[in-house]
Formats: sequence, C-alpha cells, structure tokens
Amino acid sequence: MGLELRQQLKLSQQLVMTPQLQQAIKLLQLSRLELLDTVQQELMENPLLEEGQASDLGNEIQALEVHEPVQEISKDRDEILTRELTRNADWEDYLGEFSSSGKQMQMRESEVPEDGVSFEARLSSKPSLEGHLFWQVRLSDFSEKQKQVSEIIIGCLSPAGYLQSTAEEIAAMAHTTPEEVEAILRRIQRFDPVGVAARTPQECLLVQLDVYEHNDPILRALVSEHLEDLEKRRYKPLARKFKITLDQLKEYLEVLQTLEPLPGASYSSTEPYYVSPDAYVYKFNDEFVIMLNEEGMPKLQLNSMYMDSLQGCNSSDKEYMQEKMRSAVWLMKSLYQRQRTLYKVLDSILRFQRDFFEEGVTHLKPLILKDVADDISMHESTVSRITTNKYVATPHGVFELKFFFNSALDLDDGSQVGSESVKALIKQLISDESSKRPLSDERIAEILKEKLQVNIARRTVAKYRSALGIESSSKRKQIF
Repeated sequence: MGLELRQQLKLSQQLVMTPQLQQAIKLLQLSRLELLDTVQQELMENPLLEEGQASDLGNEIQALEVHEPVQEISKDRDEILTRELTRNADWEDYLGEFSSSGKQMQMRESEVPEDGVSFEARLSSKPSLEGHLFWQVRLSDFSEKQKQVSEIIIGCLSPAGYLQSTAEEIAAMAHTTPEEVEAILRRIQRFDPVGVAARTPQECLLVQLDVYEHNDPILRALVSEHLEDLEKRRYKPLARKFKITLDQLKEYLEVLQTLEPLPGASYSSTEPYYVSPDAYVYKFNDEFVIMLNEEGMPKLQLNSMYMDSLQGCNSSDKEYMQEKMRSAVWLMKSLYQRQRTLYKVLDSILRFQRDFFEEGVTHLKPLILKDVADDISMHESTVSRITTNKYVATPHGVFELKFFFNSALDLDDGSQVGSESVKALIKQLISDESSKRPLSDERIAEILKEKLQVNIARRTVAKYRSALGIESSSKRKQIF
C-alpha cells in the first residue's frame, strides 16, 4: 500500500480551559486570606481596577458585560453618569440574595481604637530560646573564646532544647578540646531554662535534680534507669525493687512531675494559626441566618479616569486597555460567582445538618459531596473546591466546611449515623470514665452498641480514638 498525502475534514468537541475559566476555578479553592492577597495583587497589576469607598459588585457586573465591546461602554454622557451612579452604590447591598439576614443583622459594631496608645505599643515579640540563652551568655563571665563555643552550642540546639551535636563535633568547629566544650556545656545546662542543652531526657532531668537539690538516691535511680518503666506505668515492680510502698512511689512521681523534660518548649518559635471565618451562622428566633464575611475585602470598581480616556487612545494602547478591562470585569464576576456559590453550599449544608446547628456535634449526620452537589445542581468538583480551606463560625464553634462531610455507620434499625458523631461520643465516654478503671476499646464498642444501636468493631473504635489523640486504656490507667 503506497503512502500519500490526503486532506479530510473532522468534526470533534473538546473542553478548553481558558485563562479566565482557570482564574475562576482558582478563586473557588482559595482560602479567605489567599483571596485577599490575590485581589491585592490584581489591584497593583491592573490599572483599570481600583478600590473604592463604596460600590455594588452586582450592579457593576450588570452594567458591564464581558462580551460587550468596550468601545460602546462610554458612548455618551448618559452612560458615563450611569456608570458613576453604579460606582457610588451602597456596598451593603453587595450580599443581596446571598444573605439570609436583613441589613440590620448585617451591621456590626466597629471596634473603637484605644486612645493614647500607639500602634507599636500593642505589639509584642515572643522571645526565642536562642536569644534568651545568648543574653545569659553575655551576662556571664565567659572569655571571648568561651563565648564563641557557647554560641556554637546554642546554635546546635533543637526546638525542644536538646543538643543535637556531640562534644567532639563542637570542639572541631570551635578549634578547641572536647573537655573544654563539656565544661562550658555544664554551665549552659544550668542557665534558664534549667536542663537546656542536655543530650538525653535522663541528663536533662538529672541536671534539674542537681540544681533543685533533690539528692534522694531512689529519685535519681528512677530517672537514670527506669524512665521507660514510669512511662509504661509499671509501678508495682518498681515499688518491689526499691522496697517502698505505692504511696511513697507516688511522692517521688509528684517530684518528677515538677520537672520539665522539654526545657525549650516554652520558647517554641511556632506561631498560632489564626482562622478567619468565611461566613457566620447565627440563630435568629427559630431560624438560622447566614452572613458572608466581607470584612477586609476590597470594594472593586473600574477606574473612571482610564475608562473616560479610552476614546482618545491609539490602536495599540486601546487594545491593551481593552484587555485589562476584560480582565478586571472578569475578576469582579468571578468574585461575585464565588460568593454566590459559597452561600448556596452553606445554605445546603445548613438544611442537611440542621440538627448539628441545633444540638451540636453528636447530632452530625452522614453527608457526602454528591448530596450537596445534587441539591444545588452543581458538579461535585465545584463543591469540593468551594469547601476547601473555608471556615464557618457556628453556635458550637468554628469548623472547616469539610468537617460537615463524614462517612456513615449503619444502625440496627437500618438508619445511619455520622462518624463524627461517633467520635464525639467516644471522646465523651473517655472523659467521663474512671481513671483507675479506664474503658477498653471493646467496652466502648459495647456501650455504643447499647446507646446508639450502632454496629462498630473494636478496631474501628481504636482508629477513631487514635484520630482523637487519645491513648489506650493501659496508658490512661492511674493506680493512685
């Protein structure tokens, strides 16, 4: 068969992800803080976009359609006046149909700034472990050489305050002897916090016993030889070995509990992670109202100066301005669509999980993305994106939207209960248990069978308990 060139027509359909569509999808899955950064970045890059004192995004979108030619936007003075009126619209109408509360419910009292107090006076920096130790080194009578060795030692500390290098390695870096390093190390270990720069938990606790003058040989033996037995609560064999009673052993344990096994923990450099809710759910009379959080969100509008100068631009400048115009309008429409989708998803979750908003976590029902997607006639991927890194403030606390989607466990009557409800009940049972007779995983499964009529295996209880960060019954047991 010979090879030949041939032309033929072929009709096909394919989905093309335009840059505008990619931007709209990206905005859906951004958290609130990431969205603020994205909007601020667009404000800096797009000259046709500006932040106004008050505007109505819904009216801006209705006044400016993306597919409408830009040349027709400023035909005459009437349209310019209409556009100005649009820009000066009241921003509190922005929520519109996306708020189930009235304007009176949406108004919140603004914070009154403190008079006579500067902004810098309200800020404080958390001291670091390294800075605290360097300060003590400078106050000590160390020589310059010893200060250099001390700085190397402090630089080799872990966040918990433990030394991560050997004396030989530090001596090689400081060009000194290991004996000199050990001498300086012993002095640093008696700095505040006591026990810092120790190499093992035993060394850390023994240094604290020396400083606090606890010289009891049994106490020192418990630290140096039997920390693992104490961790696993092997109290009776220890009492027999040291020929003491359990009450005497309890007194030793009380002394050990006053010591700090992680001396650097109070100087941790990790900062707390603050969550800004994307929406609030309040109960008003017998109904729940949803209010989207618009605090700090820039009020976007088109720059009137650039809009009015479009007619006097040359072809290349006009093409550039039209492109920025389309980008600005598309961003405002995407933000409008994001808020609309978020409200619809929240409203659907509120209908499905009304018992949770009324009673709490124990009444959380099984829910999957497909249920919400079918309810609001959207695709599951859209619901997944809009619930990622989004938080809602409820009467029972702040929760991520993903929290409301949980698997189901079958009940004896054929109905189902949410896994998060079972976890909450397990946590409650363990908090109410006797410390001397803690509940085993098998016993918890039996109680759940009796109370909820839920079919749950012991290994499932163990999995939920581990997810809650709760130890096993053997480690929760207290003999005193």
